[in-house]
Amino acid sequence: MEHMELVRLATTGSVDDGKSTLIGRMLFDTKQIFQDQLEAIEEASRRRGTDYIDLALLTDGLRAEREQGITIDVAYRYFATPKRKFILADTPGHVEYTRNMVTGASTADIALVLVDARLGILEQTRRHAFIASLLRVPHLVLCVNKMDLVDYDQKVYDEITDEFRSFAARLDIPDLRFVPVSALVGDNVVNGSDNMDWYSGSPLLEILENIHVASDRNLVDARFPVQYVIRPHTMEHQDYRGYAGQIASGVFRPGDEIMVLPSGFTSTIASIDTFDGSLDEAPAGLSVVIRLQDNIDISRGDMICRPHNQPQVGQDIDAIITWMSESVKLRPGAKFAIKHTTRSARAMVKDLQYRFDVETLHRIDDTAELTMNEIGRVTLRTTAPLFFDEYRKNRQTGSFILIDEATNNTVGAGIIGGAAL
Repeated sequence: MEHMELVRLATTGSVDDGKSTLIGRMLFDTKQIFQDQLEAIEEASRRRGTDYIDLALLTDGLRAEREQGITIDVAYRYFATPKRKFILADTPGHVEYTRNMVTGASTADIALVLVDARLGILEQTRRHAFIASLLRVPHLVLCVNKMDLVDYDQKVYDEITDEFRSFAARLDIPDLRFVPVSALVGDNVVNGSDNMDWYSGSPLLEILENIHVASDRNLVDARFPVQYVIRPHTMEHQDYRGYAGQIASGVFRPGDEIMVLPSGFTSTIASIDTFDGSLDEAPAGLSVVIRLQDNIDISRGDMICRPHNQPQVGQDIDAIITWMSESVKLRPGAKFAIKHTTRSARAMVKDLQYRFDVETLHRIDDTAELTMNEIGRVTLRTTAPLFFDEYRKNRQTGSFILIDEATNNTVGAGIIGGAAL
């Protein structure tokens, strides 16, 4: 299990398309549910008056979610098959909770977009597919759900997939796949379906197990944002000086020549340490301590990279923002705190260029402000230089959040650069 490949999933789509039920079915059919969990949802299903086990209750854990029958917050579930480990984020479908969907999909390798076969492609379906493409989720699987309620009609499935394929042609989706499912009864979720012999593809779980995700990660641009300087100050380790953090991208090895930003000083990696010992190689995603041959003044927020492969350095940032605040609006001239990797600064909105109409994908140029769940392109000016790459090249160093300094609430999530459409 320790050496199995980890894949992050996010379920998206409109309200009542069956996202939570699909996850529950997947967990149930792969034997990932404990007996006490099963008994609890059986009892909860009886109290709600349903004559079946409501597997959606496995992920809809908030009382308000169970009362309303909708997902509000992002619920994370963990499961494994003989081939892979999965972290699955069940994101809300209601438009009011679009910001929660952005949070859940921001780290996903694969996005599952669910569609109710009876209703077809809805505005929220398009919204979530658009957001997934903005967030550069490399693989998108459209699951046409509730096929049992349309008598497993191939014509219904073909009409929905054709419409979505036409819409997705305007988005940046590198890998798009389709699968007809019934989450309630389990058709084509973990096991194949006898009710849809016209479908020759694989069940959903088999698709998830075989999508190639290793090449999606940036292993070329070495980026290490320093989170903490480790100086034990003990007699045994009095000369120890290490820099802790998580490798954002690329691969680091002892002996590599590195450069520290913003100072520009260079050195060589002496060792890469972890709790379990030193490493000969550290790829993206690992949390490590890097020790250098030379004593250099390095602090939180600095970036370790390669001398001949450096990120961009600048204070004027062109970005696409998803606005998340009900009470605070984004307007030109507004000031916020900005958090980018481990670096913090203040930022002012220089310009709000336009916002997106998610339904039509058109740009609305005459825009005075962004309100909750709206998406637009802005130009920011920061008080300190940031070390960044374009988001399409590096999701870790190409993203940031904006924070309201009065309340310390996160009010916006941004990606640097991005498609203009």
